[in-house]
Amino acid sequence: MTIDNYQKPDEVITLDDLKKFLWEAATHLRGQIDAAGYKEYIFPMLFFKRISDVYDEQYDSYVHDGGLEYAKAQAEELAIHIPDGAHWEDVRKVTENVGQALVQAFIDIEQANPARKVGNRLVGGLEGIFGPKDGWTNKNKMPDRVITSLIEDFSRYNLSLAHCPADEMGQAYEYLIGKFADDAGNTAQEFYTNRTVVELMAEILQPQPDESIYDPTCGSGGMLVKCLDYLRRHGKEWQGVHVYGQEINGITSSIARMNLYLNGVEDFSIVRGDTLAEPAFTEGDHLQTFDVVLANPPYSIKEWNRTAFEHDKWGRNFLGTPPQARADYAFIQHILKSMDAETGRSAVLLPHGVLFRNEEQDIRRHLIDEHDLLAAVIGIGPNLFFNSPMEACIMIFDSHKPDSLKDRILFVNAVKEVTRKNGESYLEPKHIKKIVNAVLKENEEEHFCRIVPKDEIIKHDYSLNIPIYVNALAQDFNKEVLDYESAYSIWNENQNELDNNLQSLIKMIG
Repeated sequence: MTIDNYQKPDEVITLDDLKKFLWEAATHLRGQIDAAGYKEYIFPMLFFKRISDVYDEQYDSYVHDGGLEYAKAQAEELAIHIPDGAHWEDVRKVTENVGQALVQAFIDIEQANPARKVGNRLVGGLEGIFGPKDGWTNKNKMPDRVITSLIEDFSRYNLSLAHCPADEMGQAYEYLIGKFADDAGNTAQEFYTNRTVVELMAEILQPQPDESIYDPTCGSGGMLVKCLDYLRRHGKEWQGVHVYGQEINGITSSIARMNLYLNGVEDFSIVRGDTLAEPAFTEGDHLQTFDVVLANPPYSIKEWNRTAFEHDKWGRNFLGTPPQARADYAFIQHILKSMDAETGRSAVLLPHGVLFRNEEQDIRRHLIDEHDLLAAVIGIGPNLFFNSPMEACIMIFDSHKPDSLKDRILFVNAVKEVTRKNGESYLEPKHIKKIVNAVLKENEEEHFCRIVPKDEIIKHDYSLNIPIYVNALAQDFNKEVLDYESAYSIWNENQNELDNNLQSLIKMIG
């Protein structure tokens, strides 16, 4: 199937065709908007087409079951209601001021689908889900012919559940997020985390049916979706899971909500806002707690309200107040406070610096001496992030560590467990399995993983730097030689880090 042909009525679109179609539709915007802006147009259009086709599919099934009047009555109870005049086909018929007609349909759909109150939270709802709307009515940026062409591109395919199942739509959506991140460069890193790393985190946390899952910096919602994928993959009930997320970027938080809807999830609460400044999920005078917490917080942000955090009313500075130039441990403490005291466990993807930076030594000391929550530290390989050769670590926390890890921490040096192919680095299933087994089964292996007692960590001044405890150098004899571009990229990143640190030192001395 190609974009030049309309889909046949009973034809199911393949995942490869869907991916190809979506990316080709996006590239039709080249020359009109920058690549970084694709997501503001393609995701709303995809979501609009999907919900229209699913609505038609469900409505037609009601007509088949009980006739027209029965269908009209049942349609009022659908998860997403599309009011008269706001359907995809209504907009498709418009020939002038198409952007305005599209925006009006978006507004009508958002207003017709308010969030519902469940306990102390708002669940679902489409308010604001289509994101900013000014661009659609700017004819210099998006003239009628471009929007009409985009509508016709999407009209070639039926995106109902029968023609495009939820798991396939979810995979295509994830693919598109990755392509946008790759094409737009650093501007898109804020909402994309390597899917194989997220799969690893989900496999370690092992979410269970009816548990609550929370991501305080949820981006496009990929981590939340992967937890649900874990349940589906293991044949467990996933529809009773309660999903929570907060995201500071308005466009990205809308993308997260679309992502969850397109993956068949309806019981979710995604809130736009600054997690450190105004946590969205609270109960009285304390943070709401969750069974599973996972996150990839923004790394080492400098612009945050450290003074407010020092006197945090939610008690999130119980390990100490992080330095102004490094907010990483502010996010970590928020996550620890958000873990259920009995069932809570979390996985946090972070830069290696949190393991050994001198300015955070006291925080690590309080964490290790007074709060035995850190169960494992995993070092993962390089190039697993778009446009960056950096290595990262995953910190695993557990409210109730097993007896075998009381006053001990498992260190895993998995920097070699990575595959690079066609310019992309990723974890293969064998890598994920090896790391998961090391964490869950606590199988020690020389040069790969080891359980380290607290006394040894104290001797190293509370450094959690993985090579101190698990040295992978023995594996380096067969290490592939870096090409010039990769070597230069790594050198340049280190040089920039050194320059930044020197500037900070000069300011402190001055």
